[in-house]
Amino acid sequence: MPSTSETRATETETLVERQGALGRIRLNRPKALNSLTLQMVRDIDTALDDFERDPSISAVLVTGEGERGLCAGGDIRAIYDGGRTGSDVPTTFWREEYRLNARISRYPKPYAVIMDGIVMGGGVGISVYGSHRIVTERTRFAMPETGIGFFPDIGASWFLTRQAHELGTYIGLTGEPLGAADAILAGLADVFIKSGRLAELTGALAALPAHSSRETVSAVIAGFSEKPPAGVLEPQQPAIDRLFAFDMIEDIIAALRSDDSPFAKKLLTVLAAKSPLSLNVTLRLLRLGRKTGTREDCLEREFSATAAVLRSHDFYEGVRAAVIDKDRNPQWRPQRLADVTAADVDAYFQPSSHPLFSNRIKEGSPA
Repeated sequence: MPSTSETRATETETLVERQGALGRIRLNRPKALNSLTLQMVRDIDTALDDFERDPSISAVLVTGEGERGLCAGGDIRAIYDGGRTGSDVPTTFWREEYRLNARISRYPKPYAVIMDGIVMGGGVGISVYGSHRIVTERTRFAMPETGIGFFPDIGASWFLTRQAHELGTYIGLTGEPLGAADAILAGLADVFIKSGRLAELTGALAALPAHSSRETVSAVIAGFSEKPPAGVLEPQQPAIDRLFAFDMIEDIIAALRSDDSPFAKKLLTVLAAKSPLSLNVTLRLLRLGRKTGTREDCLEREFSATAAVLRSHDFYEGVRAAVIDKDRNPQWRPQRLADVTAADVDAYFQPSSHPLFSNRIKEGSPA
């Protein structure tokens, strides 16, 4: 029979502990691929408060329990159910999640995250803003939101647009998974460490003296890093830069159709399965994000867009097809790119009456 402490650990969604000089945050919903709940967001925020104030903590390490991944995203079923019933849970979740994302980007102590296994959506949000982003041979990084009638959020219109290439556009529109080398190439991760050495890395970080500098933490992590196995995107990057350079999704589709390569043909099939409305909204968010000066402004714009998500047909249909009925056969509305109107897309770009940070963004004006 499990002890009281074991039972409590099983029921606790977020395990927070001090291990030497290391503040540890362990996501503990392995049966749900550690999908984030509102309580987990609050737990992480509180833990960051405590670790920031504790002079004995030199660094924070975020990991996921179980063998399958760090975090598969937000608890999409809770958002679906809340949206259908008119609950304020979805809006509250996004508000607190996005604020946490922004906080991580400014965190004063080293914030290391092990992006082992599946890392999607909200899992990206608690990873990509960290100071030390570690991937392994098991990493499967993805932003698959266009396949459920949503858009890549948690500041994706910021972090997918900070590079001079079009990999971010490709990642946001297609939702295709990335391995370790591809995540590093896209600027979404920093170092590769074999999964078999993660426990050793954790022990080395915990053994650091209190008040260790960021440079010392970086040196410990670098000591475990290796060159990752070859990815698939580097040889395709010239094609991606050419094919995804357009500001209209119809032009991207036309470019892919005019390219006779197997890569382009595959991507046509991938994009054909996505919500036409989501593809349009996502591309506009990415292009606006490229011209936007702060991640907070990008998060603000995305937060405003979530109001339209909760009113949309495609979000509920996409979640139904992927999560509830699992028939993988969503009936999008509209079904064709040609039938998406400017008004359909504009509905996602109305400023929120209750902004996250400030009311700096006015859609229709230069960002």
